Amino acid sequence: MHKAVQAGPSNSSLHPAGGGGMSADVVVIGAGAVGTAIARELTRFELEVVLIDKNEDVGGDASKSNSAIIHTGYDAPPGTLESRLVTAANPMYDKLCEELDVPFRRTGAILAAVTGEQNELLNGIIQKAHKNNVDDVRMLSREQALALEPEISADLKGALLIPRESIIDPFLLVVALAENGAENGLRVMTATKALGIKTENGKVKGVLTNRGEIRTRFVINAAGLHGDEVAAMVGLSDFKVHPRKGQFYILDKNTPYKIERIILPVPTKLTKGKLASPTIHGNILIGPTAEDLSDKEDKAVTAQGLKEVVEGVRMLVPKVSARDAITQYCGLRPTRTPEGYFIEASGEVKGYVGVTGIRSTGLTASIAIASYVVDILDKAGLDMRPKKDFNPRRIGIKKFADLSWKERDALIRKNPRYGHVICRCENVTEGEIIEAICRPLGARSVDAVKRRLRAGMGRCQGGFCGPRVVEILARELGVPAFEITKRGQGSRILSGPNR
Repeated sequence: MHKAVQAGPSNSSLHPAGGGGMSADVVVIGAGAVGTAIARELTRFELEVVLIDKNEDVGGDASKSNSAIIHTGYDAPPGTLESRLVTAANPMYDKLCEELDVPFRRTGAILAAVTGEQNELLNGIIQKAHKNNVDDVRMLSREQALALEPEISADLKGALLIPRESIIDPFLLVVALAENGAENGLRVMTATKALGIKTENGKVKGVLTNRGEIRTRFVINAAGLHGDEVAAMVGLSDFKVHPRKGQFYILDKNTPYKIERIILPVPTKLTKGKLASPTIHGNILIGPTAEDLSDKEDKAVTAQGLKEVVEGVRMLVPKVSARDAITQYCGLRPTRTPEGYFIEASGEVKGYVGVTGIRSTGLTASIAIASYVVDILDKAGLDMRPKKDFNPRRIGIKKFADLSWKERDALIRKNPRYGHVICRCENVTEGEIIEAICRPLGARSVDAVKRRLRAGMGRCQGGFCGPRVVEILARELGVPAFEITKRGQGSRILSGPNR
């Protein structure tokens, strides 16, 4: 049996030291894209940083169930903090993804007006883009747009080309940020829920969790959907967060229709609308809906919602069909009231920094938000001494499916487990799964393996490889197979020992 490297403190108990718990300079609550980006950015300095999340893996909630698009900010509200951070972040992704070994592609997008009324809005959208310093958006004629994307509806009246809209693997981005942070000293604690924030004389003193107390002077609230609950822990209740459900379909890689760019509808005040987008791995994604809810745990897809997705997207790409879907999923976007990005140090509780209202553009803005928060902490008195040996680079897992036959042969000769294909749909090998388990912040569940390697994301959706992934996880972690979960506590796959 291969001995798996424990994923640091995320898999160990938090034992009080001398009755006082552990300590850190900064505790970041929430390990979605925003939280992991902030935590990783803080490891550039001589600081003890702890990142906690209630889930069993990094990725948060919204960050692992979005449209996987890196936006330019062309349609952000001009003059807002959101506009500043999104437009600043977009150009940063080329270098960041090269450093972190994360798949990223600048496909560009076509915003398609399929009615005369929508067509009349295009000039205003260009003007808005220019106000946001997104100056490369340009008008396309109907013929130009259809030449670029022949599958767009023949009803097209006009279009905009947005060259720098891009696609990314959002799962790997968050994992890579956290892994690189861990390699630079970040302590990541998953399955760790914030229960309270300890204050004395108007100053942060610690974070109370289900695994003990973490003494600290600074807390970053990056809890997304639960940001209002964390804010209430320090008596700040001047806003609320409710979920806005977005339902999506993922279509098969072998559809008879193909798109090379993101196909966008004309946005509304409520939503960016239902889009069609290529994914970084060759599928087509369609969605989402925009349904305001009160239940923060309602992650169920519905027949009506999925019907709306298909009907909405077919206005842009008429050949889209639910028959081509291989799976569907739902994301809950954290919608703040009052709306807008709110990133600020509290004037009432020293050491508390709230990062709330980060909604649809949060994945994009996360790395710029991180720099913004560092500046806030510097002004708040945190000693920000740069770390001399910070390493911004991460080496990802070699994907067997992406290698040449010569490279595959060399890898198999070195480790025969790379010659054992577990997931046939995505061509994922046993060697890759073992590496995903043994890395810093190693996979501990079937979904964690899926997000890192795509095992189970293909046409059969884990019907073939699922049992083998459970078997490998159990063997490498040294636990019975019935203890392996789909996504953490309460999601065991087996009810007891199996033969």
